[in-house]
Amino acid sequence: MPQTVTAQTKFEPVPRWAKIPHGITFRGDATSVAVDSKDNVYVFSRGNVPVTIFDPDGNYIGGWGEGEFMRPHGIFIDHNDDIYLIDDFGHIVQKRNLQGEVAWTLGKFGEGAEWQGGEPFNRPTDATVSPTTGDVFISDGYGNSRVHRYDANGKHILSWGEPGTEPGQFSLPHNITMWGEDKVVVADRENFRLQIFTIDGEFVDQWHIYHPMSVLRGRGDDAAFYVGEMGPPPVQDGVPGLGFKVSMWDNSGNHIQSIGADLPGQEAYQFCGPHGMAIDSKGNIYVAEVSWTFYYSKRDDPPLGEIVSLRKWARTSG
Repeated sequence: MPQTVTAQTKFEPVPRWAKIPHGITFRGDATSVAVDSKDNVYVFSRGNVPVTIFDPDGNYIGGWGEGEFMRPHGIFIDHNDDIYLIDDFGHIVQKRNLQGEVAWTLGKFGEGAEWQGGEPFNRPTDATVSPTTGDVFISDGYGNSRVHRYDANGKHILSWGEPGTEPGQFSLPHNITMWGEDKVVVADRENFRLQIFTIDGEFVDQWHIYHPMSVLRGRGDDAAFYVGEMGPPPVQDGVPGLGFKVSMWDNSGNHIQSIGADLPGQEAYQFCGPHGMAIDSKGNIYVAEVSWTFYYSKRDDPPLGEIVSLRKWARTSG
């Protein structure tokens, strides 16, 4: 399906889409999600089975990774169905196959580089891969203000960025996506903007967007950018219309539409912390949320049982 999005394109929430087996939990933090070439859905969570796999209908078909990660943060599946896993407390990025076998590991597990020193990695956050060269671009992250580029074999090519608010500087580069073959887009979270660069790190443009926690570009030349908007700080808790949405933007940085409610919650049409996203071949949207870490851990009345942290919105028209 073409992934151009207009204001008339319709998306509908799919309640309880993932059929999570008894004994498996996301612990309220699904963190990130990706789809393979068969539209199977891979969830990287902070639960007891870090990588859980579902078919397009939400049936559980497997899982792996127990005891191998410190704090799952990001996941990406490339054009060859290779999977990239980002562990922020572990300070590593791993390339694996879909069965979980490791091809390479970047970084030393549990040993971060100097805080804000620029060298990889200090709490990396996300990765994306060029569909033509296989080069890997990594946002780094909570303890750094950099983007690193590696080749497909894990050899470092270049890095760019530093702390700050000017073009090319970062305040928590939290998510990253390719734009075609020659540009990358970074969710510069605490600067409330997306920054666009060439693959060589040259600044191209910036778009102001409310608290961008995640960013993903759909498939095709006219595809939309999807942005998961984080909620406001505690001082504005309960103020409607501040984040907790997935917004869609065109190639010129114009807002197209948003999905989600004005306030967070557990209903199918609400978001709590849209931390990672995936788009399947039909244009359906999968959203992984840090519902516990960002929202419910700060409240006196968290819901009982499994907190919703994985959502599907089906593309129903347009």
